[in-house]
Amino acid sequence: MKKNILLYAFLFLSYSLLAQNNDTWISFWDKDTTHIGFKDKNGNIKITPKFTRLTSAHKFDAIMAVSEDVKDSWKSYYLTKSGKIVGLDSLYIFDNGPDCENEGFIRFRDPKTDKMGMFNAEGKIVIPAVYNNLTKARNGLIVALKGAIKKKFDDEHYGWTGGKEFLIDTNNKVLVENFEYENDYDLNFYSVQKSKTPTKDPVIQIFHGIDGQYYSFINYDKEFKLWLKNSLLSNLSKDNLAKHSFEKITYWKNPNGWINESKTKFIEQNYNLLKLKLQELNSEKTDYFISADGLNQFIFEAREYEDYFNNCHESKEWQYPVKNIVITSKDSEDFGQDHFEFLRTENGYKLISISMSKDSLK
Repeated sequence: MKKNILLYAFLFLSYSLLAQNNDTWISFWDKDTTHIGFKDKNGNIKITPKFTRLTSAHKFDAIMAVSEDVKDSWKSYYLTKSGKIVGLDSLYIFDNGPDCENEGFIRFRDPKTDKMGMFNAEGKIVIPAVYNNLTKARNGLIVALKGAIKKKFDDEHYGWTGGKEFLIDTNNKVLVENFEYENDYDLNFYSVQKSKTPTKDPVIQIFHGIDGQYYSFINYDKEFKLWLKNSLLSNLSKDNLAKHSFEKITYWKNPNGWINESKTKFIEQNYNLLKLKLQELNSEKTDYFISADGLNQFIFEAREYEDYFNNCHESKEWQYPVKNIVITSKDSEDFGQDHFEFLRTENGYKLISISMSKDSLK
């Protein structure tokens, strides 16, 4: 009998079925490139161009945030695939853009209370607007903040202080109270397991649920560091480096800028340099750090990267994080840094991008 059972294998099954039965609609501009509409996969116009640039979705699967001109003003709302309008003037705006649907769910903000809630693909409120903040739905799970106070950090930015975080599902059921963790994108919500006893796996982060059982998640940071040590740095042969590289590697080369090259050719031309630089990570004296981000949408625009972005062309860093190793030069007169970026894919971490302080890549 297995000690751990997979929890919420796909809580969003209903949305997955919806996506299978309905083709994705693609956005297009009108002749003046002032308004956006949507076509189906056969090029049939499903929505004539009427939405303004605030409509950030490039693809339409279930529900999206839109805005349109109304006389001398404009109105914003959420639109479902069936044409239902909900959440009038209740868009959740973050980083100058509206929220993007994920797994058939989208966040909204009540303008009267400044509290957040969530719609499902049918435009029904599944999470009431009683929370200060909500993450996107990730494998049917949401981190919710309640009881916090909004604080102004500078002239342009506000944030929340205090309050209590909960792990809830898309039915607004509380699974874990005091769901505290260091970084919002450190946990792999698609790896969640539920067990009666806590696991001792070194890459797992554990939370005690209100049902008395333990909810465990892979911690991306711990996972990457262990993978780096055991799977890559322990064997820096050409074959192993190629095994753990994306099919194409993007690198910076003056004066051309970013260049996209097949991994076979790139490794063959730069192997000695790559090996030398990566070997430095085995030394305790090497000055380096590891940061996390998402895939850069302005650099990785080709079709082979589509799976790593959502319908608004935002990187899905909660599912496919990029780990950036930044190595500071040992030369006291050289203040440059070398960057090695590894993308987490369905087949593990892959080297995808490199930039060097000295223009030494071929």
